[in-house]
Amino acid sequence: MPYLADENRYEKMEYNYTGNSGLKLPAISLGLWHNFGGVDTLENARKMLRRAFDLGITHFDLANNYGPPAGSAEETMGILLEKDFGPYRDELIISSKAGYYMWPGPYGEWGSRKYLISSLDQSLQRMGLDYVDIFYHHRPDPDTPLEETIGALKQLQDQGKALYVGISNYNAAQTKKAAEVAERMGVNLLLNQYNYSIFDRWSEEDVLLETLENSGMGSIIYSPLAQGLLTDKYLGGIPEDSRAAKESGFLKKDSITKEKLEKVRQLNEIAADRGQSLSQMALAWILEQGVTSVLVGTSKVEQVIENVGTLNNTGFTNEELAAIEAIAAD
Repeated sequence: MPYLADENRYEKMEYNYTGNSGLKLPAISLGLWHNFGGVDTLENARKMLRRAFDLGITHFDLANNYGPPAGSAEETMGILLEKDFGPYRDELIISSKAGYYMWPGPYGEWGSRKYLISSLDQSLQRMGLDYVDIFYHHRPDPDTPLEETIGALKQLQDQGKALYVGISNYNAAQTKKAAEVAERMGVNLLLNQYNYSIFDRWSEEDVLLETLENSGMGSIIYSPLAQGLLTDKYLGGIPEDSRAAKESGFLKKDSITKEKLEKVRQLNEIAADRGQSLSQMALAWILEQGVTSVLVGTSKVEQVIENVGTLNNTGFTNEELAAIEAIAAD
């Protein structure tokens, strides 16, 4: 049966303007970093993307190296665009990035014009698209002149291969400089994608969000659940099938101390009093900071539904915010 999207899909999702642009992004966006690669089940990916769109999630976030193997998440997206989402292309925001290692040799990573333009051409081919809605430089390059990197983004936008361009993992000083270079070159950077959570607060000390607002840029957050730590998965310790139990990955087992697990349990008690799961409260807390959108990663449909359910309660009392601060403090 052909896929027919829920006709009520836009009724409950919130959409926020991105910086000074006219583009709105859903408060909850779906990231395809994990669970959409060649090693994963296509039908499960299909179910998650369908349900996400049915719930008003219009933004699917990818990168050239998402998988595994690298590139396979975009291939999955391409298959599902052809099978399910082709008729809805103009209702979707599809983003990709380049900056991390993708292929061997001197032209397969970082921020040269050669790499960025070649990478997006490959991404478009994998997804069967003429353009992406947003294309990011994935990480700052300490060696390539910023004028070259921003110039490549401008070229791709001028060619119509990307409707908007942005940056990812740039700190406040790097963001300010990139925005200044972009302004001189006549291109607007749409937003910065960076990591932020109740437990990961580097961007606050860096005044990144303020810098983005001053530069007219939006903000989209990845790892808002601290790689799954801010979910009910770790309330009873470290399960064998968790990310922390694996040798690979960003969440390391030795970083999850008894003290950290106790903080997770205390935060869960606040969430329960709010009538939310811990993950819903953690996402609501991010939105409370005034960001444009939060990126969630999911492995099953139920998580998509739970994450969107965050929007049923995004407000906090001063007492709740103070309690969260007290628990999260080192």
